[in-house]
This record gives sequence, structure tokens and C-alpha cells, in this order.
Amino acid sequence: MNNIGSVVSLFRYPIKSMAGEKLESTIINKEGVLGDRSYALIDTTTNKIVSAKNPRKWPDIFKYYAKYINEPTESNITEVEITFPNNSTVKSTQEDINQVLSSAFNGTLKLISTIPKKVQLEECFADIEEINQHGNVTEVNMANGTFFDLGIIHLLTTSTIKKCEELYADGNFHINRFRPNIVVDLDSKELGFIENEWIGKNIAIGDEVILKIKEPSPRCIMTTLEQDNLPKDINILKTILKNNNGNLGIYADVVQGGRIKNNDVIKIIK
Repeated sequence: MNNIGSVVSLFRYPIKSMAGEKLESTIINKEGVLGDRSYALIDTTTNKIVSAKNPRKWPDIFKYYAKYINEPTESNITEVEITFPNNSTVKSTQEDINQVLSSAFNGTLKLISTIPKKVQLEECFADIEEINQHGNVTEVNMANGTFFDLGIIHLLTTSTIKKCEELYADGNFHINRFRPNIVVDLDSKELGFIENEWIGKNIAIGDEVILKIKEPSPRCIMTTLEQDNLPKDINILKTILKNNNGNLGIYADVVQGGRIKNNDVIKIIK
């Protein structure tokens, strides 16, 4: 086995496209991080999932935070609390939750945890020359039976973030722009898109979890949007397109589940 680094941060996003929560430890099962993207908002006028991929329609969704009130279990995805930009809060179980969210987003929305048979969202492509469909909006099919776009677990290394900062020194490549589940600090001090080299390999995290690295994570307009103290910056995406074919981070499937925690050692096992 080849030690490559350790876990430095863990994240979960209870409601798709809303800001999520930072964790000290979490359970990984066949569906990914327990409780991740277990809820979504659906626009009942279009039957499309509300997503930050279409900021023309949903420009402020990153300003809403979702967290579990009690830790979910594999048999019970528990109640979620949503914090609004004005710091008011609502709970997923309150009777008027759909009316409150519809009013906040100026739409006709429903908070759901049951996945529809056909799951789609609308994606607005960044209006830059580097993207063939720049400026267009298209319908996108999501991963079957989930609220995920592609992969169920997203990993990103600090090496990649530091490389991007070197390539575009004026940009703020805060990890929140990229919404990973697992952030890896490498033992090697080499800067670069190191996780690209793991595709097709299995990695072990801690004593229990084994992941199969599936594919690179293609980036979209979401990385450029304003959130928290991060400014809108189209050059974030341009940097990724120019230097790593538009990919940043990797997606993984779960070979063996279990609990992982911060500081767990990560190894390539084959």
C-alpha cells in the first residue's frame, strides 16, 4: 500500500445546491456520504430540480445553509434546518415549508426527499468563448435514482487548490467554490492536479472505507458564483479550462463503506 496523504476536511450538503455543513467524521455507505443530497427543491412548474447550475433562475441559492438537526442514520434521514440569508431559520418538517421557500425564491417550489422517476435540472453554460455552448441553457439528466449530477463522492486535494492559486494569483480558490465531500492533504509537497493520477485505482481511507476512483469532476458555472465572502469570478473557471481540461477533483464510487474522520490516512491499494 502507498500512503498518499490524509483527510483534512469533510463536507455534507443535505439539500442539493444549498451550502452545507463541515463534519468531523461521517459514515460512508453505497449512496455516498450519509445524508448528502438527501433533499432537493423541485420547481413544480417545470418538474426540474432547483440547481445553482442555472444562476439566471436561482441566483441566490448558495446563500442558504442546510444542516441536520440530528445526525441522520441509514434508516432515517432526519429533519433539516435551513438558514436564510437574513439569518432566519425554517425546518423541513414545518407545515408551511413549501410556501416559505416558494416565497423566498419567487417560485413554486417543493422540498422533496423522494427521488422522482425522471430527475432533471437546467444548466446555464458560462458565457465565455472557451465553452462551445456559452450562454445557452440546457436540460441535464442527473445520476439515476439520486440527486447527484454525476458521482456520489467528490474528492479534492489541497495540492490542486494551491496549483490553481499559483496559476491565477488574483483568484480566490476557496474550497467552498468546489463543494467536495473529502479534502485530502498530500504527504508530497508537489503542486499539481495530482488526483488525476488516481483514476481507475482504489483508495483506502482510515480502517474501513475503500473507494474506487471513477472519473474527473468537470466544472461548470457554479465555481464562478458569488457566495459568502467569495466574489463572482469567471476567471476561476477559465483557469480550470485552460490548465486541466475543465476538470477539478475526482468522483468515486464506494467499494466498502464505514466511518471516516479528519486525519484518517489515505492509501492507494491497487
